[in-house]
Amino acid sequence: MVVDTTSDFMTGSDRPPATFFSINAVLAKLDRQRGRGPDAVRLASLPPSHTATDAPLAVKEVPTVGLEPFGLFTFRAPDGLLWRKWRGVEAAMAKEQAVLDQCRNDAGNCPANAAQFQRLIGAVSSKSGRDKLEEANHGVNAAIRYVSDYSQHGEADRWSTPLATFATGRGDCEDYAIAKYVALTAAGFSQNDLQLVLVRDRAVRQDHAVLAARLDGRWLILDNRLSALIEDSDASSFTPLFAINQHGVHLFAAPYAKRGIPDGQVEAAPAASAGAGTPDWTGFEPDSENMSGGGLMLLM
Repeated sequence: MVVDTTSDFMTGSDRPPATFFSINAVLAKLDRQRGRGPDAVRLASLPPSHTATDAPLAVKEVPTVGLEPFGLFTFRAPDGLLWRKWRGVEAAMAKEQAVLDQCRNDAGNCPANAAQFQRLIGAVSSKSGRDKLEEANHGVNAAIRYVSDYSQHGEADRWSTPLATFATGRGDCEDYAIAKYVALTAAGFSQNDLQLVLVRDRAVRQDHAVLAARLDGRWLILDNRLSALIEDSDASSFTPLFAINQHGVHLFAAPYAKRGIPDGQVEAAPAASAGAGTPDWTGFEPDSENMSGGGLMLLM
């Protein structure tokens, strides 16, 4: 800043010499007067931290591919029937684990269904990599005959634990997926790389459940209807709805592609269209307070 201290009406020799100073020089002088010392530095261009600014926030690109199965994102689903089902299964699986532990210590008194499942775990444990997943998929598919819950239990949807399923040798898609989840976990496969995935299979217009397993950064699908593993990208007829593991029940969401958002925020679009309809077996009732949050929307 330059300031001329002369008056406009002064001319010629009456005009005193102009005085020039900078704003930083003024601030330095004030600092010396206030005892801040000669080394004190203040910059007039830096606003105090408590002041507001209209400067635009730093913008980053939203990733177009998520790290969850099908290249999507997931977020916690509101409490509902699926949470109650999964919590009940987890409690029952904890009790079954005590039976499996006893079988390892006393094989002679091991129930037949537990001994069969224990042999499956042993076979899966002996494999590594993709072979481990294929052993679990083949072993469970071969041990269980598909029967609907209406035919077996007289109810629309019951989720059974592995020993309960192996006791009858019958089950539906969720029972297959749960047995594979438990067998792989017991065989040392990381739970962080396993997801029970509930989908809408558009090819047959039915709800379905599979197990997704992440291997070398890619998600593979273990399906009771297929003897071979497939990559999630090849399951083109699936509309992903829910993902379930030790962290609970989560909803799938897709990112808004190529859209800049401020740092620290996440925006995503529904993974399923708004008119798809919530499957009856989920028992999920939308909560208007949870319909969106941080740019995420529930799948309807």
